[in-house]
Amino acid sequence: MNYYIITGTSRGLGEAIVQQLLVEGNTLICISRTENKQLVTLAVSKQIPMIYKTGDISNENLVEKLVTEIFEEINFSGAEKITLLNNAGTIDPIKPVGKATNQDLIANVKVNLLAPILLCTEFIKRTEAFQGDRVIVNVSSGAANRPISGWSTYCSTKAGLDMFTKTLGLEQVESNSTLKAISFSPGVMDTEMQQTIRGSERADFSSVDQFKGYHEKGMLRTPETVASILLKFLETSFENGQVYDIKDLI
Repeated sequence: MNYYIITGTSRGLGEAIVQQLLVEGNTLICISRTENKQLVTLAVSKQIPMIYKTGDISNENLVEKLVTEIFEEINFSGAEKITLLNNAGTIDPIKPVGKATNQDLIANVKVNLLAPILLCTEFIKRTEAFQGDRVIVNVSSGAANRPISGWSTYCSTKAGLDMFTKTLGLEQVESNSTLKAISFSPGVMDTEMQQTIRGSERADFSSVDQFKGYHEKGMLRTPETVASILLKFLETSFENGQVYDIKDLI
């Protein structure tokens, strides 16, 4: 049995990943603020085991509770592979520095950076004795590599997540661990996050017209396409601690 723990499954890439993993031999553990009832119904119709946990991972105290519940669901003796996919993320606040509220800034850092760090930490602790394959995928962004006006917190948290992944991967190599951790940059996708970006005020986000152009010119990949590319890539041999951009995988 292969276990997949996936955050941010209520929509977008997370939802598409789950849809494609609903096959025999997999057990899915989904985490999002609200339950994706369509996914639950699909899992039942396909008779694929799915456990759905709802909660806001920006609440660091809730993360530990969720992790405890999650690992109670895993039958380690019958597991061959356990994968953690840190997909949940937020673009908000889209504001120049000094214009966003402290509350919004804190929530962004907690969802995009702190929660994945905590989940990775707990994952490693709780699977230390597991003899099967262990994989961590942290969903990154091209914004991790370049400054974008209005996206200071998003750019910073994704850059931080990439560096965390690189460091985590290095530690696994040095300790001869079988665990592999990578970051994956999915490029621009046709998701609700892109709708939020296109709805920004130019005063807050000077590049808004560029992103409107991506949509108008049909340059956005579907979440289903991105999910397929990622899952096929995870079946190959990849290097620990690396940041992989979707452009290099197609």
